[in-house]
Amino acid sequence: MAHIPVPPGAPGIIGPMMAYPETAKPLNELAELLLSRETPNFSKAERETVANYVSFLNQCVFCSESHAGVADYHWQKSGISKQVWESPEQAPISDRLRALLKIAATVQKSARSVSQEDIAAAKKLGSTDRDIHDTVLIAAAFCMYNRYVDGLGTFAPPRGDAAYAEMGKILATKGYVKAIEN
Repeated sequence: MAHIPVPPGAPGIIGPMMAYPETAKPLNELAELLLSRETPNFSKAERETVANYVSFLNQCVFCSESHAGVADYHWQKSGISKQVWESPEQAPISDRLRALLKIAATVQKSARSVSQEDIAAAKKLGSTDRDIHDTVLIAAAFCMYNRYVDGLGTFAPPRGDAAYAEMGKILATKGYVKAIEN
């Protein structure tokens, strides 16, 4: 049971967003901006992988699982995200994304610890300044989203629940703003 009243049965961030729509709107707009667009070098699948990896590192079940569902939908292959959680070094992703995930993990632990070497490594593998900017912002934002979800003690279906793949498909196809409006 959540620490504050939220609509019954509304898991994770959905409950507080339904209870407090005035804060839901800008939070969803930020998620939409960060995750539902692609730049020439940074795909939706990669962006969602950064989000769910940071959420996994933060032990936020709802966010890691739901965003893994979105990422896997965009990857067009189930299980990529969970392979990243187990071992980014062994997961079937690019070295460039591995370098960005290293930056994201550093932001998750101690943002001031991101080094020039981390940035140079990502750039050497083809990351642009925009990719690095967006990675840091996604990681920082997801630390906030994770703390919002877990700090309110919201309900989350167990890891691996089929509901996460369905949530992922809805978010991947409708985006964050429209998925919540419906």
